[in-house]
Amino acid sequence: MSTMNINRSALLAGATGLVGEELLQRLLAGDEYSQVNAVSRRALEAHSPKLNVAITDFDQLAAVEPAFFAVDDVFCCLGTTIKTAGSKTAFEKVDFDYVLALAQAAEHNGAKRFFLVSAVGANPKSSNFYSRTKGRIEVAVSKLNFDAVYWIRPSLLLGKRNENRPGEAWAQRLAPLFSPLLAGPLRHTRPVSAAAVAEHIVHLTQDDAPGQHISYPSRD
Repeated sequence: MSTMNINRSALLAGATGLVGEELLQRLLAGDEYSQVNAVSRRALEAHSPKLNVAITDFDQLAAVEPAFFAVDDVFCCLGTTIKTAGSKTAFEKVDFDYVLALAQAAEHNGAKRFFLVSAVGANPKSSNFYSRTKGRIEVAVSKLNFDAVYWIRPSLLLGKRNENRPGEAWAQRLAPLFSPLLAGPLRHTRPVSAAAVAEHIVHLTQDDAPGQHISYPSRD
C-alpha cells in the first residue's frame, strides 16, 4: 500500500443504494478526493461543495456530459436482485448492461481505476444466474483499458434498505447466530455491513498497484 496524492477526482454510480450511500458519505468527508461526481436516477440527500450530481436514467447515460466521466477513479455500486428487477432480463440490464456502459464511458474519457461492488461467488461459468452475471461483468470490465480494476466481493449485506427484501431481512436477523460458524474457507461468506464494505473500498484507494484485484470485505 502507498498513499495516493490528494486532489484526485472520483465518479460514483449507485449512491442511493446500501453500499453506495455509505461510500458517498466517506468520499465527501475524506480528503482522498477533491471532487466527487455522482450519477443518480434521483436527487441525493448529501450536500458538499465538492459534490456534483448528474440526475439521469441509466438508459440515457450517453446524454451525460462526457467531462463528467473524466475522473481518476470510478466506483460502481449498481446492483439489484432478480425479484426486485422483475425478471432475469431486467436484472441483467442493471447488473451487466448499466455497469458496462458506465465503465466504457469512464474508460473513453480517461478514468484510471475502476472499483466494482460485485458479489462473493462471482464466476462467469457458474450455474447460478446471479453469480454468473456478476462474473461476466467482471470479465467484461477487465477487458477495458483501465490501469487497475478492483472487484469487491461482499457476501450478504447488512444494513437498512429503502426497499423491502423479506428474505434478506430474515437473513440479517439470523446473521449473528450463523456468522461465527463461517470460518476458514467459508470466512468470505460471512454477512458484512454496508458500512464495512464502504470502509474497505476507501482503504483500497490507497493502493497504487496496477492490474486486477479481488478483495473480500470482512466484518472483523
